[in-house]
Amino acid sequence: MQVTLWIGCLGALALAGVSNWAERRRARRANMDAVGFMPWPLIMVLSILVAAILAAFALHQG
Repeated sequence: MQVTLWIGCLGALALAGVSNWAERRRARRANMDAVGFMPWPLIMVLSILVAAILAAFALHQG
């Protein structure tokens, strides 16, 4: 069970990294009128929150 929680934590952190990269790419786009529809900052914050919760559960299991 603990390994599964750590894997989920790493997955959430990977999603946070991808959303950070996507937000940086969106902010530095050449055509400022070509906006996207994904709320990358919200996805990053939520994935960091999920990673923290999963890490807390994993530490509690051990």
